[in-house]
Amino acid sequence: MLSWIDEQSPLPPAHTALGADTDAPGLVAAGGRVTPARLEEAYRMGIFPWYGPGQPPLWWSPDPRMVLPVAGFKLSRSLRKTLRRFVHDPRCEVRFDSDFAAVIRACASTPREGQDGTWIVPELMQAYIDWHHLGRVHSAETWVDGQLVGGLYFVNIGRVCFGESMFAHRTDASKIAMAAFVAACRARGVALIDCQQNTRHLASLGAGEISRIQFLAQVAHGTRAMAPADWTYDENAWSLLDPEILHPGQA
Repeated sequence: MLSWIDEQSPLPPAHTALGADTDAPGLVAAGGRVTPARLEEAYRMGIFPWYGPGQPPLWWSPDPRMVLPVAGFKLSRSLRKTLRRFVHDPRCEVRFDSDFAAVIRACASTPREGQDGTWIVPELMQAYIDWHHLGRVHSAETWVDGQLVGGLYFVNIGRVCFGESMFAHRTDASKIAMAAFVAACRARGVALIDCQQNTRHLASLGAGEISRIQFLAQVAHGTRAMAPADWTYDENAWSLLDPEILHPGQA
């Protein structure tokens, strides 16, 4: 039976989510209000919000869970070439947290793979913006000629990151931001990126499914660690993906 919560109720444990034999497998609870405090509680429990216009807040923990081991990120040959050009082009920049609000607005206007419409309703958007001001949510951004052309945003608790959504206004712009994000994770000792649900794009990057039990154990362990001090862009982190990105021919 689905649990309904109010603003004061704690979220039920992730393992109480509705099963595969229901209409909403992975749904843990409904109701309450989305705030930074509620988001902090949810993510530490392996739960995330996902709902549409006109719906109450819905709280999910799917089984299996799609995750990207940072060490297992697949850098394709074509993306490697793109990164070499991008890094050495003075018109191009990667930034972190330069314009978080613009990133989440752009993500809100970009449907997820295989879905129509947005899942980032205004209440949810504002909650993540507020959480960003508290230092828990960050954006990785691709800029060309001073214009934001792609990016993503993510939650960071301890040594775990939770990827949320991405967008691109130019070819490969979101892939560049994703590669920069992974490089930054490697530089900061982050081992796992939660991707929530399975998509072909994420699978092509090296993401795969694990059981909810495995995921919750990794989150419990990783979120106990101290979080990175900041997410300032460091060009040298590219060498952790491939030394030739910065220094072609010198690997």
